[in-house]
Amino acid sequence: MILPIPHKCLHPNHRSWSRGGAINKAKQTKKQRHTTRDQILDTFPEDLPWSKCEVLVTLYHKHRRQRDADNAMASLKSMYDGIQDAGVVPNDTPEYMTRREPEFAIDKNQPRTEVIIRRLDR
Repeated sequence: MILPIPHKCLHPNHRSWSRGGAINKAKQTKKQRHTTRDQILDTFPEDLPWSKCEVLVTLYHKHRRQRDADNAMASLKSMYDGIQDAGVVPNDTPEYMTRREPEFAIDKNQPRTEVIIRRLDR
């Protein structure tokens, strides 16, 4: 599944000191969550929910620079919520969803987030 790179306001080191900044963060969180949910509902088979899944994420950025995996995981929180909203698993806790540390790659022409969701309950 291909998603946009999380908006910079979802990054945990991004501080929004204004009311407008907080509103934008809430808007971007909702957008990422709904985009993830809608994409899953359009592409996944109808044998949902699964009892357990594994999520692998690769973030393709335009520029090569040092990236922090912990911060990337935090900026993907609403994506994980969207996976739960789509009904892939009952909850996004470790009992149901295993989250691997995100990987980073470079694609100057098409920055994106590639998400692979694997079923683990078979």
